[in-house]
Amino acid sequence: MTYAQLFTEYEEQLLAAGEEAESLSFVFRELKKLDMTAFILMLRREVTAEDDFLLTELVQRLLAHEPAQYIIGYESFHDLTFKVDKRVLIPRPETAELVDLILEENADSGLSLLDLGTGSGAIAVSLAHSRPAWHVIASDISQDALDLAGENALANKVQVDFRQSDVFDQIEGGVDIIVSNPPYISQADKEEVGLNVLTSEPHLALFANEQGLAVYRRIAEGAAAHLKPDGKIYLEIGYKQGQAVSQIFQAAFPDKRIRVLPDQFGQDRMVVVDDG
Repeated sequence: MTYAQLFTEYEEQLLAAGEEAESLSFVFRELKKLDMTAFILMLRREVTAEDDFLLTELVQRLLAHEPAQYIIGYESFHDLTFKVDKRVLIPRPETAELVDLILEENADSGLSLLDLGTGSGAIAVSLAHSRPAWHVIASDISQDALDLAGENALANKVQVDFRQSDVFDQIEGGVDIIVSNPPYISQADKEEVGLNVLTSEPHLALFANEQGLAVYRRIAEGAAAHLKPDGKIYLEIGYKQGQAVSQIFQAAFPDKRIRVLPDQFGQDRMVVVDDG
């Protein structure tokens, strides 16, 4: 059997299971270190015993709804490479838009920033890489996540101050910027989440009580004690949460400007609290 025939057979199985057909060739190419030209040339050849075994294993993992990024062990984010596994969420493109917004609106000076719920460290490490003069603090309730985020900081050669904390519980002092991509999915919206996310990614980092607003309320309640007078807050939100999250922060910061900003697809994705 040729590679093309075997890929076609397996891709049909993936589609029937609700998975993306392209995920198999993506994982195979990444693990075999093949560029697209080499992969296309390979498709006409007979499958080797070694690759037959590998492809069988890969398709079984994908059929079990394991994300492709967990199988290859990393994800690209903001032009950096981040190790990912079941300890953390896989960084998403919309989160990179939040990083871009922070960089666009804040100069390369000696600012201090706190990333609440850092997970893989994608936000904190990316900002520390782009703004080496900043003092970047990153916290998470999960020590397992912090261990992985520390590996990512080391691999990307940046300095981040990691702390285990449930929101602000173990945080002292004030910062210029607070950023967070907290758990924000409501249990009522569980059906909107892909099977590979539900099956493999940590629910602690996905779901929140109070229609997904619980962690935003905790951030709003505690932020004043940790934000400098002219400080800013940047939040990623669910696409249906713009009005609710903006109201929470307007009540907590009546003298500040609250902005709800869209992602590249025009959906509400960020809330920013600043002085205008």
